[in-house]
Amino acid sequence: MKGSARAENCCAWREEQGLVGLHRVCMLRWATCSSLPQVYKGLDIITNKVSPQEQRLCRHHMISFVDPLVSNYTVVDFRDKAVALIEDIFARDKIPIVVGGTNYYIESLLWKVLVNTKEKSSLVSGTVTDRKVELEQLDAVDLHRRLSQVDPEMAAKLHPNDKRKVARSLQVFEETGIPHSEILQQQQEEEGGGPLGGPLKYPHSCILWLHADQAALDQRLDQRVDDMLAAGLLEELRDFHQRYNQEKVTENRQDYQHGIFQSIGFKEFHEYLVSEGNCSPETSALLLQKGIQALKQVSKRYARRQNKWVRNRFLKRPGPNVPPVYGLEVSDLLRWEDDVLKPALEIVESFIQGRKPPVEPVKMECDVNENKRSRRVCELCSRVIIGDREWAAHTQSKAHLHHLKRKKLEAAGHAAETVRDSRSAETPGKGSSMPLS
Repeated sequence: MKGSARAENCCAWREEQGLVGLHRVCMLRWATCSSLPQVYKGLDIITNKVSPQEQRLCRHHMISFVDPLVSNYTVVDFRDKAVALIEDIFARDKIPIVVGGTNYYIESLLWKVLVNTKEKSSLVSGTVTDRKVELEQLDAVDLHRRLSQVDPEMAAKLHPNDKRKVARSLQVFEETGIPHSEILQQQQEEEGGGPLGGPLKYPHSCILWLHADQAALDQRLDQRVDDMLAAGLLEELRDFHQRYNQEKVTENRQDYQHGIFQSIGFKEFHEYLVSEGNCSPETSALLLQKGIQALKQVSKRYARRQNKWVRNRFLKRPGPNVPPVYGLEVSDLLRWEDDVLKPALEIVESFIQGRKPPVEPVKMECDVNENKRSRRVCELCSRVIIGDREWAAHTQSKAHLHHLKRKKLEAAGHAAETVRDSRSAETPGKGSSMPLS
């Protein structure tokens, strides 16, 4: 582990020299880094891949081995290849270090949380044969209606607009004949399972969570984008666009939701890339700045989601089968040796030797009564809300409170109008006549 402000490869294994001893230890660590597209060939700068020089210091895996035009590479493909590598590393008495990034993919290695469906014929570029991708092309309402018919329990837990998850649940049913909710329930009921999935697969795991003050992290992420530009980001984007995306744009079939094209930093420059050479220099410069600012914003947003995932899916994960998470403060890089490197080495050494580490892991209380899949409909805002926490946040949101205030004002107005109408009926107006007795 070396001190660096750069992001590390999210889907790479580093092998440590030295024997594991009596323990099969799987080390995991998080920094703010790029997402899954590092498995694809190309876009080395935008996905912040580990440099060849760094790779020579320690053997790396799972980098640049998928063709850029493959769009049906999934978390199951990743897990299957990664697990085989981990077992091979263990067999050679070495320690696999998972460096992340895409926390959902790392979670798939630690716990039994995925569902195996029928095997793909192959990962090939060109025509997409993945059933999930085909289902995602359908209308969201129709997609959710289909799932409600075959798996009403799962449909009730998923937001109708979450096409990816709805399509996946439909795919599971179509390819296994078993409702997705039933398979997940079986996983949770296995020994060591819990509300979020099946049992832990590697009991002797240790997680190192590199976290920083938000202001320091935001500044570092902005600087990272500037460094990417200086390293040749625009040239990389132009070349990749011309080779792999220009024809798709011309035919209006570009897809920024699958494969490497979903990389943070590529779609943000779409307007700049497609208009370059077809607009004035002033307009091109404005579109470039728009793309740069969008990249900085989405990078900071992604970093927040990463930290939220670690807190909710690891630190607050219910049940005993959760690896210890050790927090390492990286706000001040000048203190890297004292705050990060030395403590990390002590923790790792203790785990290898079977001793209790000198520092305590991070603890967060989880709400055992919280239902992450509860379904509520806010009639006021015409929205479906999934999850207790999301509902609480929605009821305190500006939009909801605005609608609530407007409804109260409308109700007060109707009440006042009703009172006026009632009084008018009771008191004759000017010019009215009274019946003669």
